[in-house]
Formats: sequence, structure tokens, C-alpha cells
Amino acid sequence: MGCEQRPIASVDSPPGRLLERRGIVAKTFDFDTINFTHPGLPRRNVIRIGAAVVAVLLIFWLSPFGTIAAGERGVHLRFTAVTGKVFGEGLYFRIPLIESVQMMDVKVQKYEMKSDAASKDLQTVHSVVALNFHIDPDRVANIYQDVGLQFRDRIIDPAMQEAIKASTAKFTAEELITKREMVRDEIKAQLKERLKDRNIVVDEFNIVNFEFSKNFNDAIEAKVTAEQQALAAKNKLEQIKFEADQKIAEARGKAEAMTIESTALKSNPQILELRALEKWNGTLPQVTGGATPFITLPK
Repeated sequence: MGCEQRPIASVDSPPGRLLERRGIVAKTFDFDTINFTHPGLPRRNVIRIGAAVVAVLLIFWLSPFGTIAAGERGVHLRFTAVTGKVFGEGLYFRIPLIESVQMMDVKVQKYEMKSDAASKDLQTVHSVVALNFHIDPDRVANIYQDVGLQFRDRIIDPAMQEAIKASTAKFTAEELITKREMVRDEIKAQLKERLKDRNIVVDEFNIVNFEFSKNFNDAIEAKVTAEQQALAAKNKLEQIKFEADQKIAEARGKAEAMTIESTALKSNPQILELRALEKWNGTLPQVTGGATPFITLPK
């Protein structure tokens, strides 16, 4: 028995048109084999895949979740308006396109600046100071609503300038050097009072450097030199006085010794004979006239 071959429908025949509508078309064929190819996915499937990709991208771009890092706070905004809610460290949720979160740093920060002021004796003082501060974590929403992120330029800088000028005017230029700690405490107290109402906490304040005019520095140097010379002269004078007191004491001691010796001789003349005998070597003089002095012969 032979294999019976069925006729192949042409594209123009009704079965061929049915196959074309279903997306299967006979491209090439011969008497032995027939190859069929699929022209592509249906249009509705392409649209679905494209929509899914767009949805995934939107989820990543408009993610409703976020995190607050350590040492930060998140100010909750709805249509860019401050709601008063503050997110702490960790995970938070927001409604995309409607709500947003503004990060605020609440860690200790450093602000260094230069300032010019006048001392009590009208000397120009150039100061370099440094402030350590942090934002009140519970009041970050108020700071952002009232000032924004430019609180250093709008609040801290003017407050420091005013505190430095007001405190410097209470001390002379010399006192600014000799009473440096007192000046620092004065400025720090004023800064705490000024920044407290703005929800900024002062942690520490330091005076990095004080600089004065050249004329003042020359005057200070001349004064120090004069004081050193005066101190040297004073020390020399005290040394001279001490040496004089030593000589006076020595002379007084000699005078007192002579007085005591004179009194003793008056009361006992034989002391002279005793001293002469103490100095005599036992040899009599070769030539004598009259009586031999200081020698009394026994009877």
C-alpha cells in the first residue's frame, strides 16, 4: 500500500485564508515537506508587556516607601506643604505624587566664621570663632517651615555676629587676651539665648583666634618689654639691698664682738697678759732694758 498524499490548500483558497487569519501561513512548500512560520505575537500581548514594564518603572520611580538614615529626620509634605508630621529613623510610607519627605540633619554640626568688632577701649578686633550646634529633632518641621534649609545664613550667622560684637564691647583689648575664657563664656551664653527661640541648640563655642591692629601689637610688645626690664631692675635692686643688709649685719656683729671684748678687758686686765703668753714662743729678747714686759717672777 502506498502513502496517500493530500492536496495542499493554496493561500487564495478558503482554508488558506483561514490559516492566514489565525497567523499561520505557509511560506514555502514542496511535494515532500511543508514549512510553517509564526509572523509574531498578537498586538494585544505587546501592549500588555509594555504596560507591565511601564508599571514596574513607575513603581521604582514613585516608590511609596523610603528610609530615614541615622542622625536625620524626615519632614512630611503634602503637595509641598508642611503637615507637621516628622518621620524618625527607619522606614516610612508616602503617597506617590501627592506626598514627599524632606530630609533634615539633626547631628552635631560645625560652623566657623570671621567677625570684626570693637573692644571697650575702641581697638579693632578680628575674631575667628567656631560653633558646634544641632537642630532640635522634635522641631525640625517648624524650622523647615519658617526658615527652610538656609538656617545657617539666615539665623546662625547674624546671631553670632551680634553676640560677638556685644560681648567684645564689654572688655578692653588687653582683657580679651587675659580673660579669654570669660569672653568665650559670655558669647556662648548670648548665643544660647538667641538661638533657643529658633529651635537650634548650642553644644559648644570656641574662640579660634583674636587679631589686633599692628599699632596695638607694637604697643603691647613695648609694654611687655618695659615690664620685663622693670622686673629685672627690681630684682637687681633687691639683690643689692640683700647684699647691703648682709654687710650691715656683718659689721654689726663685728662691732658687738669688739664691744664685748673691750668690756671684758676693762673688767679683767690680765687677759692681755694671757694673750701675750699665748703668742710667746718661749725665747727671751737678746737685749733688754728695764723690766721685762708681761713677765712677773714668782717670789
